[in-house]
Amino acid sequence: MAETRERILEAADLLFYQRGFEATSFADIAGSVGISRGNFYHHFKTKDDILDGVINRRLTNTEQMLDRWEVTGADPAERIRSFIHILIVNGEKIRKFGCPVGTLSSELAKLNHAAQSDAAGLFTLFRSWLCRQFERLGFGEGSDELAMHVLGRSQGVATLANAFDDDGFLHREVDLMCVWLDDQIAQLGTS
Repeated sequence: MAETRERILEAADLLFYQRGFEATSFADIAGSVGISRGNFYHHFKTKDDILDGVINRRLTNTEQMLDRWEVTGADPAERIRSFIHILIVNGEKIRKFGCPVGTLSSELAKLNHAAQSDAAGLFTLFRSWLCRQFERLGFGEGSDELAMHVLGRSQGVATLANAFDDDGFLHREVDLMCVWLDDQIAQLGTS
């Protein structure tokens, strides 16, 4: 029972990302999982129920990824680089479909959907985590501004990499973001 529910959420997550929330139907999700619509409705009554499940699944997966980076990253700068490099790790998907967080948030905002603020919670999670990393580096009150800069720039890079399907652009921008980070850290040491 829980396994079927998880398979539905996994399929819905992928379809919402690749096709968009509005363009994905119950039939699309049920067909992807290989279950009948009746069995499908046993797990989810509405598409909004599925959306809530997908958002919660993404939040959980994102928290786990950030926790891994906390453990494996030697220091806060390396952890921030892990965040920046996720653009390359997911480069092919980003070039084809955009950023999963950004595309869902944008679509739900256009639809004036009640879950838009929940989807934006993924950005809040990244923002808070990045802010903590900058605080640990010693940036103090400027940490949130730097976190928003990294978050905003990564979203811009993802959007343009998707628009132009340009892997070279993606790699150059990731390198430039890492140089920017190194410069910020070097300037901190001189002030």
